[in-house]
Amino acid sequence: MAQLFPPSVDLYAKIVILGVGVLLVGGTYSFYLLNRSPYWTNVGVTLDQPVPFSHQHHAGELGIDCRFCHTSVATSSYAGMPDTQTCMTCHSQIWKDAPMLEPVRQSYAENKPIKWNTVNEMPGYVYFNHSIHINKGVGCSTCHGRVDEMPITWKATDMTMGWCLSCHRHPENQLRPLSQVYQMDWTTPKDPHTGQDWITARHIQKDHLTDCSACHR
Repeated sequence: MAQLFPPSVDLYAKIVILGVGVLLVGGTYSFYLLNRSPYWTNVGVTLDQPVPFSHQHHAGELGIDCRFCHTSVATSSYAGMPDTQTCMTCHSQIWKDAPMLEPVRQSYAENKPIKWNTVNEMPGYVYFNHSIHINKGVGCSTCHGRVDEMPITWKATDMTMGWCLSCHRHPENQLRPLSQVYQMDWTTPKDPHTGQDWITARHIQKDHLTDCSACHR
């Protein structure tokens, strides 16, 4: 019986099979990289805001406590954004005529809140409670990074499920004394046994921290 296809078809078939394999592997790897890139996670990306607020100036240089603006961070699931009255506590006297603060003055005069663009936003299917984390000894900088060094606020961590679980599996690595929760430059003591009584005092039940219902309710 005569050969239906010339020998060159074998070469073409091998090239096609190899090409499909390369495309599948390359496509999968590209999606993996994209899923963890700033384009997808927004890590390190600054957002346009109505007013160019600088945490570096307010929290870092002036030493204003986080709770002065984020008043409900230790008592509510939501950290809270400062109302315009809080801003005007200072800016009715300081930089009161600065053009960049015109949206603040207008908000105060019209009694309308400023619409800030959220930097750290959890998906709607995720339950997150700020007060629980704060009162267990998780520091602000653990999730938000060194905001006291950010002239414009950006997202410091990707806050993916894997990132959250890494902490929930070993919370003892992230806890600190309650007196140091708002201290941005706090670091874990090199000696793991030095003054870490605060860890055992938290009464953390690790078995339940990785349950689905802990974050998805």
